[in-house]
Amino acid sequence: MPHFRARASSADSAAMTAMQPTDTMIFWAAATAVYLLAGVIKGVVGLGLPTVSMGLLALWMSPAQAAALLIVPSLVTNIWQTGPRATFMPVLKRIGGMQVGVVAGTLGGALWLGVPAGAWATVALGVALIVYAVWGLTGRQLHVTDAQARWVGPLVGIVTGLVTAVTGVFAVPAVPYLQALGFQRDSLIQAMGISFTTSTVVLAIGLAGNGGYPMSVIGGSVAMLAPAIGGMVLGTWLRKRLSVAVFRRCFLIGLALLGLYMAMRAAGA
Repeated sequence: MPHFRARASSADSAAMTAMQPTDTMIFWAAATAVYLLAGVIKGVVGLGLPTVSMGLLALWMSPAQAAALLIVPSLVTNIWQTGPRATFMPVLKRIGGMQVGVVAGTLGGALWLGVPAGAWATVALGVALIVYAVWGLTGRQLHVTDAQARWVGPLVGIVTGLVTAVTGVFAVPAVPYLQALGFQRDSLIQAMGISFTTSTVVLAIGLAGNGGYPMSVIGGSVAMLAPAIGGMVLGTWLRKRLSVAVFRRCFLIGLALLGLYMAMRAAGA
């Protein structure tokens, strides 16, 4: 386990503790606004909370610190999204192989690459955001049969796990694959909730194993739960009144621009 990863995490924690009261208020006010926005997006389109929160928070804090704050809001909102119970097991059965791959890829990536940290991780996160946004904007629909899913699912899960370990984002390539399985809308949202829940739990284990999830961060992560849930409730309300297609298109364009800015800024640092 790389020792410099733990030291980087300790430095992040110490930096938060050393902030002046005014700086602390601004820090948490900005983080609250980010999670409120991310919750709204998740409520409208069924995903985006980790992607948006990691992307925006990483503009002023390290990816490792942003990932640590993500754990509780992501876990609770994703568990919420795994319902209803009646269809849980059939959906889980279809994506079970992928979930095994997610666990292996995330834990393997955490041990091999360490927690998200440094300019290289910010570049990787920016690229992941661009890839996901561009794929979404093309509107291309892939198709994976149940027979193909037996071997494609675990591979997609491993790649998703590696991306999660490096960036803290678990939408790529998980979401394109789940859409390719041909789920109906409600089942697709449920499948994403199951997959994201798996990724969140395993990411937390990987962060803790690398010293990237200190106890001092848990309180902040819990505090971000309220704006995330509030945003999700608001987003669910908006979803019934707005064109999801238009909203999602604007979201993806903004996400691509954000990812491009992050990658270019970090690469030039």
